[in-house]
Amino acid sequence: MTVAEQGKGGQVRLTRLVLVGAAMVVLAGCEEGAPSWLKPDSARQSSAEGAAPARTSVKLVERDVEAPDVFQVTDMGLWDGRPSLGGVWVAHPDVKEPERVIIRSTADSKFVIGALFRRARDIPGPALQVSSDAAAALGMLAGAPVQLNVTALRREEAKEETPEPEAAPDAAVTLAAPADIEATALEPVAGAAAAIDAAEAAEAAAPAPQTTAAAAPNPTPAAAPTPAPARTSSLDKPFIQIGIFSVEENARNTATAMRQAGMVPTVLEQNSQGKAFWRVIVGPATNASERAALLKKIQGIGFEDAYAVTN
Repeated sequence: MTVAEQGKGGQVRLTRLVLVGAAMVVLAGCEEGAPSWLKPDSARQSSAEGAAPARTSVKLVERDVEAPDVFQVTDMGLWDGRPSLGGVWVAHPDVKEPERVIIRSTADSKFVIGALFRRARDIPGPALQVSSDAAAALGMLAGAPVQLNVTALRREEAKEETPEPEAAPDAAVTLAAPADIEATALEPVAGAAAAIDAAEAAEAAAPAPQTTAAAAPNPTPAAAPTPAPARTSSLDKPFIQIGIFSVEENARNTATAMRQAGMVPTVLEQNSQGKAFWRVIVGPATNASERAALLKKIQGIGFEDAYAVTN
């Protein structure tokens, strides 16, 4: 062997020694320096927990607010003991037009959502006339006056923050199994060099990683509340409100009476001040003459306090 060949062989051995040393350093630090997809599940979870907090979105929701500037009165109310139509309502001589109101008993703070109408001034007795349904909701006895506070309600839009749904996890990555490597007893340095060569050959022969997307289950739509009927009229108030009820069964019975009379009623479940109530409306009327005829027909059945509403 010539001197040049000996020198070349020495350089090859030196290069292999350097590669072996680098491999040992990499193996020693793989726990800390490995990429996230090679780390254990616990390490990836800890990293995910330190990510940015979940985002929230803001949406507008409608809610009832008290409007004492529109109407508010505290006075004695009386139920005369007779059953009345129209659900929950009170009547007062100072009312200009029908309103949706909250009716409170000042004695025990019981309250109910109902309608407010105008009553004739020449009727003797307390200023507030109370329907049978309103009296039942407030626990009033027939012929026993109770002090009531009646305040108008108005709908307003309020901002409500809701957390956004978390993003779907990344598609699972399936790595191909490494090729089998036959183990043979070699000298430490030579064995490490051979292992490096075998690993490089196996990596070159291994197929590219395949991505399999996890199939997401079909979402089940939640049951939606009864929507208000579509408004297909140019009138500001195309619907006729039959009444407001604190008992759903009473609202359903009233709707049945309207249906038997040849009209198409809608029962709307709503909530205000933590109380659920049900409104019965008929419509929409396409023009003023149709609305007037509809109102006359409803009042002829006995619901004299029915009135036009927006929806």
